[in-house]
Amino acid sequence: MATIISKSPEDTLVIGETWARETQAGWVIGLDGDLGTGKTQLVKGVARGLDIAEPVNSPTFMLIREYEGTTKLSHLDFYRLQNSDQIIAAGLEPYLSPDGITVIEWFSRWTGPQPDKFRHATLTQTGENERRIEYEDSST
Repeated sequence: MATIISKSPEDTLVIGETWARETQAGWVIGLDGDLGTGKTQLVKGVARGLDIAEPVNSPTFMLIREYEGTTKLSHLDFYRLQNSDQIIAAGLEPYLSPDGITVIEWFSRWTGPQPDKFRHATLTQTGENERRIEYEDSST
């Protein structure tokens, strides 16, 4: 497991940009962490790294937002869903095998099979602006 310390919201954006370059179509990035730990900020960085110009907002009430850039970005939020059954019932399971890159906030709500190309990250607030981002990649 790797650990990165973000000292500011801008640092978190840069980490997301780096992740956009490290991954490619077919990857799922699952994010977990308490409210306010920077999950959406990290997604904004991924979008910036994919040359997506439009504003990125959390899809908490919509469940999904899609963006076109150098690679398609699907941004999902499972916060309002309690388990895999609800995720499947909402029609979101296909995003776990994306044709672009999918980033999912509150990923731990999914208990089904892990995506083939997958990065799981946990964000923890360690100071007013500081965040610890622990992540691990797995691919089959």
